[in-house]
Amino acid sequence: MSRLAAVFAKLEQDGRKALVPYIVAGDPAPALTVPLMHELVSKGADILEIGVPFSDPMAEGPVIQLAHERALANKVTLSMVLELVAEFRATDSTTPVVLMGYANPVEHMGYQQFADRASAAGVDGLLTVDMPPEEAEQATQILRAAGIDNIFLLAPTTSDERIQKIASLASGYLYCVSLNGVTGAGHLNVAAVTEKLASIKRHTNLPITVGFGIKDGASAAALAPLCEGVVVGSALIERIVATDSALNNTERAAVAAELIAEIRTAIDA
Repeated sequence: MSRLAAVFAKLEQDGRKALVPYIVAGDPAPALTVPLMHELVSKGADILEIGVPFSDPMAEGPVIQLAHERALANKVTLSMVLELVAEFRATDSTTPVVLMGYANPVEHMGYQQFADRASAAGVDGLLTVDMPPEEAEQATQILRAAGIDNIFLLAPTTSDERIQKIASLASGYLYCVSLNGVTGAGHLNVAAVTEKLASIKRHTNLPITVGFGIKDGASAAALAPLCEGVVVGSALIERIVATDSALNNTERAAVAAELIAEIRTAIDA
């Protein structure tokens, strides 16, 4: 059983929901990434989504766009991201790690080389924001052979026919976007998300996480009963950037990860 499948099975058994923080590798400094990953887990994260820096992160709002820019200014590459995951794995062999990003860096490396290196580093899943299902079959086969789940986004406007196509390729979980627009934008419409999740669940038994609008414990608690997990990105990155840069990496990670502790408490209540 994969790490992702094992985590979701345990959460279902315990009657709990997955908390999935998203950070960009190398932001605001490469040396902070691994301590932050460990601190997020200690504060209640079940799965880690790690953004791979890219020069044109089209799905992101201004907060995460700036995180990509800072990471690129730190010269963080896909190869470095894999090295950071391997460093994390040296002391955490159980928490699933999903890389989230865009097709260009992976295609530049080559899917077979990426799959081999990602598997060796301890990556559990890949979520490629701009990879349509019509072009994903070969990549899915390569990733699956390496034990890596191919995870897809589902938008509020995704049709039933397209949901069925995506669900036939996906594994690990599906990521449901809670609103139209970019990350961090807009306000949650719980009724609309409820309707969309019902439509998705008609086509798959995969766990479903929801993100793109979760900012705090209240917004997470509003959505958690509807799905198998909630994703928090922009609000966490804002918290990370706001921490005192004079603190050492361990201290800075601990301060930033308090947001995850707050959300964990809210969704468990």
